[in-house]
Amino acid sequence: MKKILIASLVLLGFASCQTQDANKKSLMTPVDYVNPYMGNISHLLVPTYPTVHLPNSMLRVYPERADYTGDMLNGLPLIVTSHRGSSAFNLSPVSGEIQQAQSIVQYSYDQEVIKPYRYQVYLDDAGVQVDYAPSSQSAVYTIEFGSDAPAHLIFNSRNGALKIKDNSVRGFQYVDKTTKVYLYAETEQTPEKSGVVKEGNTVYSETTVEGQNAAAILSFTVGTQKVNLRYGISFISEEQAKKNLEREINTYNVETIAEAGRTIWNEALGKISVESGAEEDMIVFYTSLYRCFERPVCLSEDGHYYSAFDGNIHADEGRPFYTDDWIWDTYRATHPLRILIDPKRENDMINSFLLMAQQMGDDWMPTFPEVTGDSRRMNSNHGVATVIDAYLKGVRGFDLEYAYEACRKGIEEKTLIPWTGAPAGWLDAFYKEQGYFPALKPGEKETVANVSSWEKRQPIAVTLGTAYDQWCLSLIARELGRTEEADHYLACSYNYRNVFHPETKFFHPKDKDGNFIEGLDYRYSGGLGARDYYDENNGYVYRWDVQHNIGDLVTLIGGNKSFTDALDDMFNTPLGMSKWQFYATLPDHTGNVGQFSMANEPSLHIPYLYNYAGQPWKTQKRIRVLLDQWFRNDLMGVPGDEDGGGMSAFVAFSQLGFYPVTPGSPTYNIGSPVFPYAKIDLGEGKFFEIKAINASKENKYIQSAKLNGKDHDKAWFSHEDMASGGVLEVVMGPKANKNWGTKTPPPSAVAKP
Repeated sequence: MKKILIASLVLLGFASCQTQDANKKSLMTPVDYVNPYMGNISHLLVPTYPTVHLPNSMLRVYPERADYTGDMLNGLPLIVTSHRGSSAFNLSPVSGEIQQAQSIVQYSYDQEVIKPYRYQVYLDDAGVQVDYAPSSQSAVYTIEFGSDAPAHLIFNSRNGALKIKDNSVRGFQYVDKTTKVYLYAETEQTPEKSGVVKEGNTVYSETTVEGQNAAAILSFTVGTQKVNLRYGISFISEEQAKKNLEREINTYNVETIAEAGRTIWNEALGKISVESGAEEDMIVFYTSLYRCFERPVCLSEDGHYYSAFDGNIHADEGRPFYTDDWIWDTYRATHPLRILIDPKRENDMINSFLLMAQQMGDDWMPTFPEVTGDSRRMNSNHGVATVIDAYLKGVRGFDLEYAYEACRKGIEEKTLIPWTGAPAGWLDAFYKEQGYFPALKPGEKETVANVSSWEKRQPIAVTLGTAYDQWCLSLIARELGRTEEADHYLACSYNYRNVFHPETKFFHPKDKDGNFIEGLDYRYSGGLGARDYYDENNGYVYRWDVQHNIGDLVTLIGGNKSFTDALDDMFNTPLGMSKWQFYATLPDHTGNVGQFSMANEPSLHIPYLYNYAGQPWKTQKRIRVLLDQWFRNDLMGVPGDEDGGGMSAFVAFSQLGFYPVTPGSPTYNIGSPVFPYAKIDLGEGKFFEIKAINASKENKYIQSAKLNGKDHDKAWFSHEDMASGGVLEVVMGPKANKNWGTKTPPPSAVAKP
């Protein structure tokens, strides 16, 4: 009887725990699942940063520290002006008598808590408790000092000017040589005295300071144990920074602003609801979705914005202006995801790109628009993909005619050389005439001035990327009725064939005489980052960089079996050397599964390519394995650089169960849904649901499917199938149905004319 009683109590306890877990889960909202610390320790390069901000807002902050593994903070942040940049301005609370003032104080810290909408930390050596919450262009701090000693706030402008009046500090900081960011801050408590910091000395007789590490100080009476501070920022003026603060925040209560931010985040993240999933999966999903809202940022302030693209202030005419978007990273999945859940904002972003092209004076589509202008980083001109992908999916509130011209000129008139905005030269003329970007032979000296000694020519990456861009351009031309131009660019989109090696079946660099470079090893030839031939990734990854015409790639490689064998070979070919040697050559090529790199954007579409060659079950298996291996709810849960949604959008899409392999083609490849149920709010009362019956860690294979109530035997569907709302219903099982989805591959480009 005692054993039965004990067993019953154990079962009751277990049931009680289950009930408590279920109740806890039912009370959680989307933002409660976000873990900003996920990926904060890097596998090799740049980690994720635990960014505190509202969706796509101008004001972003994160703790300023060398690495999460360290225990020192460099003051408190006031605004980060670019993704992964350091804070412009800085705030340092100090307690006690100041003997030698520092512009920025280093703090030991503890008890840090970060939410997307709130930051709390205890500066343990200093005995200071910090609480913070942002709005879009303003924020509020509560700073509690742990003693009755005098309390001070030191404001720093790393390169600019500050001035004090009563309880306020205002000023600016140069972000680059011409772009400034402005600050207006005020405290609720009136300081006893104020001054500036010069050469480590506090000078209370002065109220203005300018130059490197210009610092101002507000000092409060003995016994002031709490100081409340609020501030606004602007790229227009100090006065506008004050207006932004007054428009957004009329309180010093952090709790109030944090709750408002929490509501805004739940509205944004709630555009996609996932249910019945494991809690860890939901954390990974909503954290990934949160990352997709970090960039680009809205610079519109009361109907005006500063543009570094021409150095002027413009009226936004009711359409917000966005910048800070690394398009090479985000065109693949972040922009397509936004088309689904926030098409109006996507439309505003494309209009912003077109305004940038106008303001730069050359009508060239931007490639890496930032707060300071277009940095023209990486290779190719993938803004054209964001234009046509949005247009063909129904986002049409922009001038397609001008977009075509801006995209065309960005490809035709701007050089294709990576990392430069120079005009086209002889290398570009060569590409147009010969259909490929020429490589240098080993030991051959570079003679083209605009080629970076670090970034090199990247001829295969440039050839393949430009072929894809020209395919996108052909689609725009056809929409505009420019048939001759459409046919021309469609023909150009096959230029990848010119560097396809018929014997090795890899894309292989050629010299200017049309000869393949000899002695190549596709694993690690090409110097640092393989940039002599590829870019950041090796020949195994770039073997698949024909997003627009996978069907033709299947044929080139030798048909379905040869194609899937080649995919298998990539995932199973070892590094061929020690890890430290491999990563010393290819530091961006992390997250390895064989020669596949989960950590870099050109790899993202590759696991879905089995769908094109009759083995969609292998896509289903591979996607689940990659998600489980590389994206986890822990400090090392992201395998490589997370470029403001570039990689996270892949995770969000893949967990939902589909992915846009080819931006510009209004289609989606089906993978393996992680959640038994997901619902996407498409706006205007329309929803797309994904029902994955029996989905679990083990049940990752699709047994059968229905789309909008009809049997569906294709491993893809069209945007039209979901645009008006609908349901994708799949039955999942533990073993592959190797017949499902094999007959009709996803669409590729039409035959070469």
